[in-house]
Amino acid sequence: MITQAELRALMPHVLVVDVRSGEEFQERHIPNALHIPLLEIPQRLSELNVMIPIVTVCGKGGGRSMDAASLITGADWLEGGTDGFFVQ
Repeated sequence: MITQAELRALMPHVLVVDVRSGEEFQERHIPNALHIPLLEIPQRLSELNVMIPIVTVCGKGGGRSMDAASLITGADWLEGGTDGFFVQ
């Protein structure tokens, strides 16, 4: 797990993978996030640059993002998710 503060310190040197639905992603997402819905992660692993840190995000953090991080070697998931990113 990575905190909101840690993610902000790493940006833009981190790949943020948003694993929510297309509708959720279109509504609001972290700038420059790559959208790959959770169920597509196994088929789309080749799209991920594993040479940089990868952080998976969902809405509130810990559900879908934790599941996605478990599918991506070395990935972390964002505590508080996308919702937390926009709360200042």
